[in-house]
Amino acid sequence: MLTFWPRIVDATVETLLMVGISLVFATLIGLPLGIALVVTREGGLLENKWIFSVFNSVVNFFRSIPFIILLVAILPVTRLLVGSSIGTAAAVVPLVFFTGPYIARLVESSLLEVKPGIVEAAEAMGATPWQIVLYVLLPEALSSLVLNITIATIGLIGASAMAGFVGGGGLGDLAIAYGYQRFETEIMVITVLLLVVLVQLIQTIGNGLSRKIRRH
Repeated sequence: MLTFWPRIVDATVETLLMVGISLVFATLIGLPLGIALVVTREGGLLENKWIFSVFNSVVNFFRSIPFIILLVAILPVTRLLVGSSIGTAAAVVPLVFFTGPYIARLVESSLLEVKPGIVEAAEAMGATPWQIVLYVLLPEALSSLVLNITIATIGLIGASAMAGFVGGGGLGDLAIAYGYQRFETEIMVITVLLLVVLVQLIQTIGNGLSRKIRRH
């Protein structure tokens, strides 16, 4: 069993890298997309039903595809972008495609929680739509955004584990290769426990940050 610990440590690092890199890129996609969904919707600051329909359809399309299917479906894109369809780097591509639209919906939900009266007050003071987004909507929704990004991060951890089915690396790959295919029960138990601890840690940090922001 001791000989497996270096592999467990390496797999944990791979999972953290996958989740961290994917979260950054998915947020860079999901945050502006979520803002666009809010400002272009009916009654929004920059109402445009055509743009809203396009963005809304794109988000719905990717969110309707189960991750394990998306993982296989975009293998050609993954090979094109990173030169391989297996490994940690290759797993990041489908994780971003999967999580970006999900974050967009979470951002949309958070921004829509902001009371309309606050936005109307900013408009009455002559603020431009983008000033309202930057200095009113985002700050007011920050606590909710932190919680929703926490939810997205936990979802990423689960998806990264599924990436192990196609050799994506990380704890999921280790659990499948040794715990499932070779019936190494101890390896399976350890990987599950590590994933549970990781999720609990991230949720605790997210809850704490959200509470701290809400008090200010």
